[in-house]
Amino acid sequence: MTAQLAPETGTEGLRARCDAELAAFLDRQDPGWPDGAPRGVFDTLRRFVLAGGKRLRPMFCYWGWRGAGGADRREIVAAAAALELFHAFALIHDDIMDGSDRRRGEPSVHRLFADLHARLSWRGDAGAYGRSAALLCGDLCATWADQMFHESGLPADQLQQGYAVYSHMRTEVIAGQYLDLVSGVGDGSVASALTVIRMKAARYTVTRPLQIGGGLAGASEELQAAYAAFGDPLGDAFQLRDDVLGVFGDPAVTGKSVLDDLREGKPTVMMALARDRADRAQAARLRTLFGNPELDADGAAELRSIIVETGARDRIEQMIRVRADSALAALAEAPLTAGAREALAALAESAVDRQR
Repeated sequence: MTAQLAPETGTEGLRARCDAELAAFLDRQDPGWPDGAPRGVFDTLRRFVLAGGKRLRPMFCYWGWRGAGGADRREIVAAAAALELFHAFALIHDDIMDGSDRRRGEPSVHRLFADLHARLSWRGDAGAYGRSAALLCGDLCATWADQMFHESGLPADQLQQGYAVYSHMRTEVIAGQYLDLVSGVGDGSVASALTVIRMKAARYTVTRPLQIGGGLAGASEELQAAYAAFGDPLGDAFQLRDDVLGVFGDPAVTGKSVLDDLREGKPTVMMALARDRADRAQAARLRTLFGNPELDADGAAELRSIIVETGARDRIEQMIRVRADSALAALAEAPLTAGAREALAALAESAVDRQR
């Protein structure tokens, strides 16, 4: 029999509570915005942070706390919601590096500022202005994340335990982002792509948020290891699904173009598999089309056909399922509270079986 979660700790309830904490934190920053500084940065960031998002990282952090015996309280929701500000930093910088013009169905932050520059006919290069302004926005989100975490209201000794994992996560994400940059000019192997997703996305999405929550609640080493055994394969499955949606998803649902990853030549596991399995003619077309900044809809359709024909998409689906099953098996053995186990199983399903 499936346990029923209280409305305030169910997925929608937690998402609403995280959004409320984020809105309250941003509202507290408003009166302190420096005199004379244009409000465009503040207003843009407020809209970006509050405009949707799955809030997976705060939810994993919250249930990492509950799984270690922590009680439901406002302070843990506030600390967990701070991860969403760090996520905003990562998204903004990632969109700049990838040249992505859309995020969550809206123009990305660097595109918003570039369009503003062009609309007002300012001097200089609109694209450069947009990227520079967005970099500052991302930096501010990273600063605010740290501030919100420490102002959550949890005792200092508990914050210190969680912050150790939080600090490690930040270093890991940036190192993974650099590795992603290197892999784009490297061998493009499946092994290299898997390493990138583990460092850049998987641990930062599931494992580290769980362990931050666990650290805040004083989790044992055994439980923190169990969170890694569950979180690492689930995070891999999450990112593999993300890469599939980046090419085969519905832009009206995902909020991103299905051309971006293909034009960029994003070194995903799926594309590495397609190259490995391609025959000579397919390999030649991959070299011509993949990473072409002028790729059009017809070229993208041809690339998708090659991915399917080589069996790369089917192989990715198999990899997703194997990793999801491994995560759930680890969860079943984890020494955590029953309610947390139920909630984490539901989160695992939503992270893997999704359309956006």
